[in-house]
Amino acid sequence: MIDRLHYISQSNAEISHLEAIEQVLHAGGKWIQLRVKNEAETEVLDTAKAANALCKKFASKLIINDFPVVCKAIEAHGTHLGLNDMNIINARLLVGNNKIIGGTANTFEDIQKRAAEAANYIGLGPYRFTHTKKNLSPILGLEGYKKIMEKVRNANINIPIIAIGGITPEDLPELLKTGIYGLALSSTLTHKKDTSLVIKQLYQELEKHPFPTF
Repeated sequence: MIDRLHYISQSNAEISHLEAIEQVLHAGGKWIQLRVKNEAETEVLDTAKAANALCKKFASKLIINDFPVVCKAIEAHGTHLGLNDMNIINARLLVGNNKIIGGTANTFEDIQKRAAEAANYIGLGPYRFTHTKKNLSPILGLEGYKKIMEKVRNANINIPIIAIGGITPEDLPELLKTGIYGLALSSTLTHKKDTSLVIKQLYQELEKHPFPTF
């Protein structure tokens, strides 16, 4: 089952990826994506092993961003691939059919491509500008989501689509009206005192908009 609330790990001068992940797990996070940039695969492997142990402790799922080899090595729940990463078909051959594979999309054409590759879920964005990602794709905004999700429905594409990119909890009610399955957050949940309350409120809002189980 694909959770409807994804946390994308973030580090800064005050907190490491592992510390941020542990805080979100303590606060009730159930779906964690380890997103480490500009580090060697060996470094990511060590962090991923520790993150996987944390997630297992809290009965949560770990997704490895960009590194399907690391996903396979540590037996993570799955991997997430950007538009310029390994394609999902090849990643599937590497990690196996029992792993979740998510893929990034910025346009309806990207979604069609991800659907053809049999992605398990799609991260659609960015919703607005965000400092957490370099080389940002064109910003979609609410109107962009409305137009793309209408095309998704008309094309009968039945894959959970996760909104991502500069999203705040206040954005969720209107975003859910577009037909998205869930959302991914990073800065909103990283090193914040009220993370438990925010996560609780987000799940409550998601429950107001029932969705088929994936």
